[in-house]
Amino acid sequence: MSIESLANDAVAFSVPLAMEFRSTQNREGLVFQGPSGWGEFAPFPEYDDVIAGRWLAGALEMAFGKFPNLVRSQVPVNAIVPATDEMTAYELVERAIKRSSISTVKVKVAQPGQSLADDVARVRAVRSALSSNGIADGKIRLDVNGGWSLERAQKELNTLVDSANGLDYVEQPCANLSDLKQLRTHTDVPIAVDEGLRLAAEFDVLAIRDAADILIVKSLPLGGVVQALRLIDRIGLPVVVSGSMDTSVGLASSLFLAGSVVELYGACGLGTGPLLALDLVHTTKLAHNGVMDVERTNPDLDCLAVAHALTSQHQQTSWRDRMVNAWYASAQDLVSPEVKHAVLAC
Repeated sequence: MSIESLANDAVAFSVPLAMEFRSTQNREGLVFQGPSGWGEFAPFPEYDDVIAGRWLAGALEMAFGKFPNLVRSQVPVNAIVPATDEMTAYELVERAIKRSSISTVKVKVAQPGQSLADDVARVRAVRSALSSNGIADGKIRLDVNGGWSLERAQKELNTLVDSANGLDYVEQPCANLSDLKQLRTHTDVPIAVDEGLRLAAEFDVLAIRDAADILIVKSLPLGGVVQALRLIDRIGLPVVVSGSMDTSVGLASSLFLAGSVVELYGACGLGTGPLLALDLVHTTKLAHNGVMDVERTNPDLDCLAVAHALTSQHQQTSWRDRMVNAWYASAQDLVSPEVKHAVLAC
């Protein structure tokens, strides 16, 4: 028996998004069931097999492994505003406040095809929505996704600080750690590292400590809860746990990570549910009173059937091939011996 058998039994899915996110309008992947529950394998298309293998290790942990003991049963959550127009940004924040009592918002900036003026308008709209809804002290975070050069970051960050009337932190303003290290000497805004951690071929602990004040930790892209906790312990910086644009099924991995981190920096980036137009469940996982319960979510089979029907035969074959390739590229070396044994027994 083998990973190939598990891949053949996995169900491919495609769920449309409510708005474009990361230059896509659909979230695709595979889900499969093991004795521990359901796992979700959905690395973004641009990632190679080694990086995808980390995602697969996290998915296999969900299905065949065990999560650590929790230190909290609920986690605080932030809302997310994609690189949209200012009116939509205002509406998204207002909706998050009224529906989920969220008071921290992460805003995408420096996205391809947009200008500083677009970013300024979006950030101002977010601050306006917070203030107009009685949250004058609401926190705003920027996510640049490595989109600035060092020179551009030094020019544009101050403008956006003023537009936001203060920032909680800026996430991955520059792509490489050396630029982040230099930027830290030119700004009082805390710098968080995301891609510099999860896309690194090797984890340079000292370089990350020099470059960042905060770690953005995503469970599935780092190999699962246990692997992520080990990395957090090695680096020793404050942590914000974030999702990876998961369905409500895959989001469980990040929820359990956030429930297991001893000290969280603040609200976690798990409020992506409103960005899904469809989900693998009837009721998408959302925050209530600013928090989410740490729990697993199983797919509703009729919802999964709809999401599967939105995939072509070519997509189904491609995803199963990608799962197998990811296993041999890195996942088989990242999973626990117990999970590896369970996979090979499939």
